[in-house]
Amino acid sequence: MNLFGMLEVSGSALAAERWRAEVVSANMANAETTHAVEGGPYRRQLVVFRAHRPQFPLLLAGTESHRLRPMGVTVERVAEDMSPLPRRYEPGHPDADAAGYVTYPNVNPVMEMTDLLSAVRAYQLNAAAVQATKSMIQQSLQILS
Repeated sequence: MNLFGMLEVSGSALAAERWRAEVVSANMANAETTHAVEGGPYRRQLVVFRAHRPQFPLLLAGTESHRLRPMGVTVERVAEDMSPLPRRYEPGHPDADAAGYVTYPNVNPVMEMTDLLSAVRAYQLNAAAVQATKSMIQQSLQILS
């Protein structure tokens, strides 16, 4: 892989981690939403990543067909967490059922904060990788001049 390919990989990871942080933020914002637009309580969203790797046998053969698919990582989809929704006894709540129970989102703020910190740290590491790659490119240009 060349230095520009390294930038491509780190750039795709930066975009994916930004998206992950946005989804986590939406989860935290809806942690108490008992009535979503779709009806029922909000369900926690999860980001599913997909890695794209070059096809090394074709790369070694000297062809450029490995460039047909971008290298790095992409967000394949955002899926709903199908874990059970907690219920609380609150008979005066507008969304309470006949027995007085309210179904709340399956969002755990502690888990969301952990996911957010993980996304921020991964973003920082990829930004550092971009800086290191830029430095290597600049040094290569200085050597060549």
